[in-house]
Amino acid sequence: MEVYASKKKTPFSSESVSTLLPLYRSAPQLEVRLEDFELFAIDRLRVLKGISDGLSRGKKSEEMKNLVRELWRTNMMHQNPSEMMNKDIISHFVLRLVYCRTEDLRKWFLKMETTLFRNRFNLETLDAQKAIMAEFDLPYKAVSKTEFETVKDNLNNVARSINPLYNAESIFFKVPFEEVPELVAGRRVFIHKGYAYVAMNQVGSLVVTQFRSHLSKALVLTNRKWTSTIREQEKDRLTPIVEALSTSYLGPDYSQPKDFSEISIKDIDKVANSCFPLCMRHLFEKLREDHHLKHGGRMQLGLFLKGVGLKLEDALAFWKAEFSRKVGAERFDKEYAYSIRHNYGKEGKRTDYTPFSCQKIISSTPGVGDHHGCPYRHFSEDNLRTALGKMGVGGHPMEKVMEKVRDRHYQLACTLTFEAVYGTSCDAGINHPNQYFTDSQKILQSKNGSTS
Repeated sequence: MEVYASKKKTPFSSESVSTLLPLYRSAPQLEVRLEDFELFAIDRLRVLKGISDGLSRGKKSEEMKNLVRELWRTNMMHQNPSEMMNKDIISHFVLRLVYCRTEDLRKWFLKMETTLFRNRFNLETLDAQKAIMAEFDLPYKAVSKTEFETVKDNLNNVARSINPLYNAESIFFKVPFEEVPELVAGRRVFIHKGYAYVAMNQVGSLVVTQFRSHLSKALVLTNRKWTSTIREQEKDRLTPIVEALSTSYLGPDYSQPKDFSEISIKDIDKVANSCFPLCMRHLFEKLREDHHLKHGGRMQLGLFLKGVGLKLEDALAFWKAEFSRKVGAERFDKEYAYSIRHNYGKEGKRTDYTPFSCQKIISSTPGVGDHHGCPYRHFSEDNLRTALGKMGVGGHPMEKVMEKVRDRHYQLACTLTFEAVYGTSCDAGINHPNQYFTDSQKILQSKNGSTS
């Protein structure tokens, strides 16, 4: 990794600014402002997470192409092509550092970056695609017009037989047939004298394969360099940023209620039953049942309640009423009240703490006797089915949720739960428990308003 962070930025040299889709073969020698190091990576991460959501929702190829175009336009576009190229390359190599660190992170990053590259390649002009192919130095030659005339009928026959993947007016390339075994096995190419005549859109898949192969090897090498030198050298500066980015929450700030007024203690049970996501419903029920939660559960539920509008005075009264039944009022005042005031920024460093995002909750590791974490990840299948049934989710919607859980798409499972409970789509997906609460409040208020 040869991208450095500093307080000032040194731009790319003119030679390194290309009008083509970057192949990210080697990181450029440049300096990047520390704030840009993180901000560029976050913008690209928004793109990759949008792609991940699209894939997990089963979007078709044309839908994915449109999604990638919009994600890129929203997060990565810049009116200056040179600045956009800089941001593109810097953000890729920063996230390569972030996601090289474990096998699961590498697999996710490889899949999302490959999908991004494929769709960006397909959005390029034909001339740009040819130039990208040339950069890979692939041994493919475009079929000349003269040669095309001699094989046109055969190409037409192939085109008709595959319904049609391409037409005979497409650009074709001569590829050594042994390099396209899947196309040969599927009889999707015409073969003559050891060469397969491959349409431009099929050659694109081979370019993507080359890209994926290179990135896969590069991630392993980056991991070795991160482990051996970078992590220790940058422990006071870049390492905290790199280690935090993979679990970063990229949505709105829910540290304070914005759309609705505060909730009161007398309404909290009703609101919990109608508007809490499963993770918070579970904690709330366990608190009511056991009159106690361990530290992880108190933090997760306490900050959530703060974010949905429970005032400090009410929070102290709420927690005291529950805990006193098990530990007594005096012990509560001595051992637990401080941490509640601390969460509200009234003790210690006076930090206004933010409610946990889905990403943070999913990545937690609850132990024996803990009730925090993400139920979609941490519950057994039987317990999850029971909990979903209590929320009114059953039948086909239940099976769709369980399918996403098995595929480890936990946030999408929560999104499908939301859609089943409230009978409406949630295209943005659920990324934060407080977003779930806010969106459910809007839906319920809208329904109440239309029936009044």
